[in-house]
Amino acid sequence: MTLIYLIDIYEWLIIIWALLTWFPGASQSKLGVLLGNLVNPFLSIFDRIIPPILGISFSPVWAFLVLDLIKQLVYKIF
Repeated sequence: MTLIYLIDIYEWLIIIWALLTWFPGASQSKLGVLLGNLVNPFLSIFDRIIPPILGISFSPVWAFLVLDLIKQLVYKIF
């Protein structure tokens, strides 16, 4: 079940990063850069598949869907 907890933590990191992008300059802070380095590699996969529309990226939504599918698979396996 440790994997489930790690996925939950990663989902929270994505939420915090997404909220930081709403505030000017917050994503360029030390915290924003750190979170960006952690979540952007995963989110960029979805940005390549579905590019941002009118400057709004839906990659966090898709990331959550994929992470929830992974959690469901882990529950079924264990």
